[in-house]
Amino acid sequence: MPSGRYSLHDPHDDTPLGEEHFSCAPGPAGWRYTSQVFTADGSPSGSVDLTLDSLGRPLRLQLRSGEWQVRGGMLDGLTWVRTDAGDPDSAHATEGHDRAHAFTGRSPAFLVATARLLRLQPGDRTRLRLVALTDPVLAPRTLDQGWSLDGIETHATDSGPLRVERYTVADLQTGEQHQVHLAGDVVLAAPGVELEALDGPPNQQRLSGPEA
Repeated sequence: MPSGRYSLHDPHDDTPLGEEHFSCAPGPAGWRYTSQVFTADGSPSGSVDLTLDSLGRPLRLQLRSGEWQVRGGMLDGLTWVRTDAGDPDSAHATEGHDRAHAFTGRSPAFLVATARLLRLQPGDRTRLRLVALTDPVLAPRTLDQGWSLDGIETHATDSGPLRVERYTVADLQTGEQHQVHLAGDVVLAAPGVELEALDGPPNQQRLSGPEA
């Protein structure tokens, strides 16, 4: 069960945004990721608890940022409830539903989750609809992305071969593209994300086809 620390920064101007201390592992349902998020000055600012089923679909999501919280999961698409800590009785909670494939957001967990859902083979391209939960208030926004698995490289390490998947991710509205490198269920490189520490090797069970 790997655990570690990501540093988060603005992908456009590299402004530090904080850190995410995480652990993840296969579980009875499929895969689970939990983390605590901190601001750049070290103050707690939120948390992520994401469980996927055996097909990579979002079985349960609990996401917190400041005073805001979203609970969601699969139900004829995606459903979610967004609440404010200043409304303890949830009298003004807002519910949402979209026939999207998965959630996304700032956390690196969502990159791993999307890759597990798509199960791409090298050279494959596809598109999907996502519900983005935007920091700092977790406002939901639907967007379309294109994903392609450009290749897989194997690197020798002290703990054995490390398989790294190289993806290109495109915003289909703006045409902006960026690269994402994954090793199993750990993000090695992505815009706004740097892996700073890792305790234990990634879980490298692959859902995206045979090695190229």
